[in-house]
Amino acid sequence: MATYCYPEHYTLPFCLCPLRRAMAPLNPLKHLDPFDCVTNVGRSESDPGQGGAAFSLMTGSLVCSMHGCVLVLVPGTTHQLGILDRSPEKANYLKHVTNLNKFLAMGRPAWKEARSTLQRLLSSTEPSLRDNDVLRRKSFYEMSKVEMVVPMVIGDYTDFFASMHHAKNCGLMFRGPQNAINPNWFRLPIAYHGRASSIVISGTDIIRPRGQGHPQGDSEPYFGPSKKLDFELEMAAVVGPGNELGKPIDVNNAADHIFGLVLMNDWSARDIQAWEYVPLGPFLGKSFGTTVSPWIVTLDALEPFSCQAPKQDPPPLPYLTEKESVNYDISLEVQLKPSGKDESSVITKSNFQNLYWTITQQLAHHTVNGCNLRPGDLLGTGTISGPEPDSYGCLLELTWNGQKPLSMNGTTQTFLQDGDQVTFSGVCKGDGYNVGFGTCIGKILPSLP
Repeated sequence: MATYCYPEHYTLPFCLCPLRRAMAPLNPLKHLDPFDCVTNVGRSESDPGQGGAAFSLMTGSLVCSMHGCVLVLVPGTTHQLGILDRSPEKANYLKHVTNLNKFLAMGRPAWKEARSTLQRLLSSTEPSLRDNDVLRRKSFYEMSKVEMVVPMVIGDYTDFFASMHHAKNCGLMFRGPQNAINPNWFRLPIAYHGRASSIVISGTDIIRPRGQGHPQGDSEPYFGPSKKLDFELEMAAVVGPGNELGKPIDVNNAADHIFGLVLMNDWSARDIQAWEYVPLGPFLGKSFGTTVSPWIVTLDALEPFSCQAPKQDPPPLPYLTEKESVNYDISLEVQLKPSGKDESSVITKSNFQNLYWTITQQLAHHTVNGCNLRPGDLLGTGTISGPEPDSYGCLLELTWNGQKPLSMNGTTQTFLQDGDQVTFSGVCKGDGYNVGFGTCIGKILPSLP
């Protein structure tokens, strides 16, 4: 949970992210004592209670975010605390960890054990950290002194097209009302294979891509910086235990293969994409950059916010038919700060519930042909658009391909300009508590010469 951006969002999800650098330990004598705000940390997911601390786990060392602080769990401190390295196997894992992949491969029992142990550790009734000033000085760091990195090694990245509203809007713009959504869309989760090497952590600048643009009339295609650079409001599932090549994952077991969710911005060059995508799909219009948030919120933490997924008509084929079809109530927001401006404007609000195909259906379909997934693989949802214009998940829809410019603080805009900064945020709103995803931020830099 990335509460460093939203101080009011405190609760107990279990989230992970690696830490590249911790500059200096927190001196608890000069800063707010983290335990001043930790109450009833060990409460169950089904009874979250009131208040509570920001609770996150991360590795590189492993780290827990809490009220602007991070708890760094390195082999020395974890041995003293009795966390994760109580066995030689787990101790050896901690000594060599630089990403989450091995932890992701351990599966849900290990995830639950780590989460419950950290909940206990941060409880106001647990003396291990509460009463040990030396250990606390070694363990807590100021969030501002920490540099985040991509949480795991992403071997493969697949991006789906799972929002019906987004699919319909794109179809209306480019194919017309008679063929707005292709018939196969309602039969299977459409996807394409993305570029894992260009996935970057939140806060990384994005250089405007260059490529070929669609010719006008009989003219030649042009080459140069994209004139229609866009964001896409997405989330992504992080794969836990994978599957063997040739052995599909049953849709009703798919949740055990998903560790959690992150915010994701699949930057898109619409003019490059429009010219290149026939007949094989996106390439240079997508592969130049994808931004993810550093905190992975687990499905266990999201359980209190689960909800019924939309009814699918026609009913899916048996291999996609779930005993219980689940989505999550995650409020999503996009802010745009134009170049040279001091303030951001909220330009759209959507919700994870707007996905037609569930993340478990996406994973099951991905493997039904025998394709093997591996720990750390990323499955993007595709743009999450709602039914109303103020809930569309990209500028392509919000401006209707540039025909209806956005109005912001006295200015108008269609696609992204150099210097613009885009910020995604996501939160699950509970009764007296929230589960936050932090932010997913990117700023556009000019194209290279």
